[in-house]
Parts: sequence; C-alpha cells; structure tokens
Amino acid sequence: MTRLSVFLLPMLLVITSAWSLNAQEPADKPKREGQLSEEDLGKVLRAMSLQPTKTEKRYDFAFKNSIRGEEWKFSMSTVLSRDEQSIWVMAWLDQVPRKSADVPRESLLRLLAANDRLGNGKFFAFIPSNKRFVLQRVVPNERMNTRQLYNVLKDLSLSVADEYPVWATANWNPKSKTQIANDSSSGRSVPTNPANPNRSNRIRASESASKFSDRTVN
Repeated sequence: MTRLSVFLLPMLLVITSAWSLNAQEPADKPKREGQLSEEDLGKVLRAMSLQPTKTEKRYDFAFKNSIRGEEWKFSMSTVLSRDEQSIWVMAWLDQVPRKSADVPRESLLRLLAANDRLGNGKFFAFIPSNKRFVLQRVVPNERMNTRQLYNVLKDLSLSVADEYPVWATANWNPKSKTQIANDSSSGRSVPTNPANPNRSNRIRASESASKFSDRTVN
C-alpha cells in the first residue's frame, strides 16, 4: 500500500473511534422529551416492519427504499450512545480491498472530501473488526418517533446512493474493455450498482451478527 494510503486509513480509523468514545460518555444527563430508550428503539424499528436483529446493544436490519425509480436494499444498524442522548445510524458498504494496489490514495481522499461535503451529521468511516466502510449519521435522541426515525434512515439511504461512485470499491480501479469482455465471456459478473435487485453479492453487518450477515444488500 502506498505511503499516503497507509496514512489515510488511520485517519478514517480516528473518525470511526468517535463511535467508541461516544459510548463512554457518562449516563448522567437529564432525559429529553421524546427520548428513546434501548427498548423503545427496537419497538420503533419493529413498528416500521424492519424486523431488526439485536446484537448486544445494536440493532441490525435491512432497509428498502425506492430511489429515482430503482429499488435499493440496504444493510443498516442503529445504536444509542451510552448516555442515550444521541442515535447512531450506520449503512454498511463495501469491504476494503485485500490488495494494497486496489486502494488508491485518490479514492481515500475522495471519501474524506465527501465527509466535508455531506454534513447533517453524516460521515464515512472504516470499521476494523470486519474491514468494511460505512456511512454513518448521528442525530439527537429527542422528539423521536417512527416517522422521525424513518426520515433519518431514508436520508442516509439517499446519501449512500448519491455517493455510490465514491465508496464503491469496484469503481476504484475500473477494468479495461478487454477485461470486461473476458469476464462476460467467462460468465463472471461485472461489478454493478448495488441497487440492482439481481446483484448476488452479500454483505456482513458484523462478524458477530451471524443471522444478519446472510442477508443480501439488495
């Protein structure tokens, strides 16, 4: 891996560490109006017919959304901060390529630039435990109900779709026309937009969430 790539991945790890740091905040703040408890969060997700799977304190689920006439199916997770003052929502993306040559420094720079552009509590991060990129959003845990949380999930899903050219690792090192032709003739599938309902790739929410890990992204 190039020197800059080695430098940029730790930067994404620093961003990701905000999740764990946030979980260590003392739970001594007053309860807000419309603040969800851990149990309430699960009830709200089930009220949206999302059928969440609970892993420790985190809820894993599949979220569907129609974006510009195309059906998407996302692997998502949500969890409360330790003080329950905020809700963290995560959309699971591609796994980091194993070969360093497939991790161009320009692609990592685009991810960091996207963090500055996204705003609204959204940012890309890297999860070391399963070597996956994620798009996360942090929202205040107040005046929260089924409709409010649905809007948060919908907003995050739209950003995942809009930023597909940035985070999709299949786009980082485009194949030549000859390679694409060879893949097609050999029967191997060419990387496609994950919104395609026919895509066969699978994604894992976490190494410990075995039930959720078998669900397709789309």
